[in-house]
Amino acid sequence: MTDEHRIRRSDDIEYEPVEVADGLSKGVLIDDSHGAPNVALRRFTLAAGGTVPEHTNEIEHEQYVLSGEYVVGIGETEYTVSAGDSLHIPAGAVHWYRNPGDEEGAFICAVPTGDDDIQLK
Repeated sequence: MTDEHRIRRSDDIEYEPVEVADGLSKGVLIDDSHGAPNVALRRFTLAAGGTVPEHTNEIEHEQYVLSGEYVVGIGETEYTVSAGDSLHIPAGAVHWYRNPGDEEGAFICAVPTGDDDIQLK
């Protein structure tokens, strides 16, 4: 494996809007196409005023908040999260996001590689 596969520079990450959400963008940092067969790392940004509708994922995911402050709903509970906080979202759990603040939020999301069935609620 070459160094190009071990290190991804921030300038090489392309961000795309997530179509089903308002103000959410995703950049894939590392996944199986970069030689990581088990875990994918993604970076998301959630714009001020942005929202992600209720949905479920077939796979679990762990998140680490990089910046900003926003609200995450998991099941029936709402959590306000900010930089330095971590969260675990179990497979199949209904969850959503809302950024009522004036600044963008950003987080890292780690998920098992492979297929994921996302269902809007």
